[in-house]
Amino acid sequence: MAGTHASTKHKQRGVATLRTILLLFTGGLLVLILIAGFITSFGYFRDYVAGQLAGHARDGATAVGLSLSNAIDARDPVAAASLIDAVFDSGRYLSVKYLNHKGGEVAGRSMALSDIRVPPWFRSIANLKLHVAEAEVVRGWSRLGKVQVVSHPGRAYEDLWRITVGLVASTAIIGGVGLFALFLLLRRTLRPLDELEQQAQAVGQRDFRRRVTVRSTRELNQVTAAMNQMADDLGQLFDGQAKLIQHLRRLNNEDSVTGLLTRNAFDQRLKVEVESEEKAAPGVVIMVQLSNFAGFNQAYGRSEANRLLLRIAGVVHSFLETHAGSFASRPTGAEFTIFVPGAMPADAGVWCRELVVEMDGVYADMAAPMDTAVHAGMARTREGRGTRDLMAAADEALRQAQAGEESACHLADAEKEGHHDLETWRMIISQAIRDQSISLWLQPMVSEEQAVPVYHQVFSRIDNVEGSLKAGVFVPMAERFGLIADIDRLLVQRVLARLAEVPDQPLAVSLGSASVASESFRNDVLGMLEQAGPNARQLWIGIAEQAIHHHRTAVRLFVRELGRLGVPVLVDRFGVGGVPFSYLRNLRFQALRIDNSFIHDVDTHEDNRFYLESVLAIAHSRGVKVFATGVETAAEYSVLSKLGIDGAMGYHLGRPFAADNQLTGD
Repeated sequence: MAGTHASTKHKQRGVATLRTILLLFTGGLLVLILIAGFITSFGYFRDYVAGQLAGHARDGATAVGLSLSNAIDARDPVAAASLIDAVFDSGRYLSVKYLNHKGGEVAGRSMALSDIRVPPWFRSIANLKLHVAEAEVVRGWSRLGKVQVVSHPGRAYEDLWRITVGLVASTAIIGGVGLFALFLLLRRTLRPLDELEQQAQAVGQRDFRRRVTVRSTRELNQVTAAMNQMADDLGQLFDGQAKLIQHLRRLNNEDSVTGLLTRNAFDQRLKVEVESEEKAAPGVVIMVQLSNFAGFNQAYGRSEANRLLLRIAGVVHSFLETHAGSFASRPTGAEFTIFVPGAMPADAGVWCRELVVEMDGVYADMAAPMDTAVHAGMARTREGRGTRDLMAAADEALRQAQAGEESACHLADAEKEGHHDLETWRMIISQAIRDQSISLWLQPMVSEEQAVPVYHQVFSRIDNVEGSLKAGVFVPMAERFGLIADIDRLLVQRVLARLAEVPDQPLAVSLGSASVASESFRNDVLGMLEQAGPNARQLWIGIAEQAIHHHRTAVRLFVRELGRLGVPVLVDRFGVGGVPFSYLRNLRFQALRIDNSFIHDVDTHEDNRFYLESVLAIAHSRGVKVFATGVETAAEYSVLSKLGIDGAMGYHLGRPFAADNQLTGD
């Protein structure tokens, strides 16, 4: 999403905004009007000054001509010269001449055009014409000659200069104030457009909570009201889709009475946990059954029987909350099945007995005065034992427990304990952390839309004297011992080191729930990502859906900081957490990774196929990619491709390989 939005902004760079266009157009029009007004005013004042200059010359010529005609004898050159000197010495004339009737100069004075206190360039622009005014000199009926007078233009230029400076100043002030007022008006009027742009970007990122509250003109108010209504409608549509998907998930995977998994959903998850080559992990299946439940049902009725099942399911839910990664189902009637990954038979026996005692207390309290008992059978995973054999062993152990009348818990293959006890496991994992003896294995996430993998999923393995231990084997133990944060911290460190060597190969890591909940772990990882620089953007961080449900505040803070660094985040094991899909409204995830249990036999499982189709529709509507894991057959991948999956991973598409082998070319 973030990449698409950035690309769109990049394409729009350099395109003028509406505010800029209006400001340039209206401001340009205002400037043109002011310039036109200035030119017109300047021309008017120039003509006025030029007219005044010509009038002054005519008045001077008339005055001198009358003086020579009446007051002074124009035939006397000395008297005429004295008069002309007196007039010329006033400094307001450039030239004063008295010519006889033959054109000869009788007397006259003139001076060069200089000492004008205006810039020379202004004189060249103004270029006032020097008008020559003439007046006849007569005595009686005799024409003696004529007087020619040219006014000095200095004062005219100075007056015109002062007028021009005033015009320029007033034009600049009016223009500046007008442009500033126009800018404020446009900013105030078009403010809703900025809000609309941000709202549109938020909608593009599938965030429908943003509202435009700024009021402006009637037309813009109508647009903002329509956008707000559209955002509300889209938000309601998303909520409706999310609720529909959640409802479908519950219908397909949850028991309608207890909320536990159905038999099919449990079997699918168990098969992934037990038979998957990469995820196969040690664990224990506990099969619990309430004795004589049919009699209770007959004696107390169906509604009371359902209430009993709900109370028992509450005990099971409490058990699951204290054992990370565990899951349970109600296959039928009063039978409950629980898988506890990473459990040792000895510990599982203690937990099983405590569980049986608590269930028996609830059962006895509700069934009194009937005799009650709760029986349980346990079977542990081991190499070569598939889900069918595992469930058969647990069922056989349950039958042995039911041989007695009292509540009991029986373990199948009790004589075949594992070769590692809890303390041995603690030592192996702690030693691996101290020695940093963890190797990286990569599995490609394949997409039909690109030739290279979207990323390579990183699996960690512990290398010790007994060989290579897969993550599915030691991670449940690390979670039990509180060491998973140290494992994940070391894993992120090793992955970032690899990205520094191979920056063009994106990688993905999945973090444990306890790691995400740890503030010190989050700070350490964020510090490592900041130091990695641009390479950090090549690392996908996977956070399990159950971690989002149980640690919402920590996840929100972590995802926000990862988004600031440009690190893509995906929801791991999507679909098994039972979390409402609406969290996508508040958290910026780039992808979902569907849990293996929904992918297994998806080509024959119509309900899961419909569920995946619904998830893809709503995720893609929010710009979130959807990946699938555990693709084991060509038929499964064919169905996923037709549904429009963004990427898939599994043994059918590529087996895990050692990262060191790729670097060395092995």
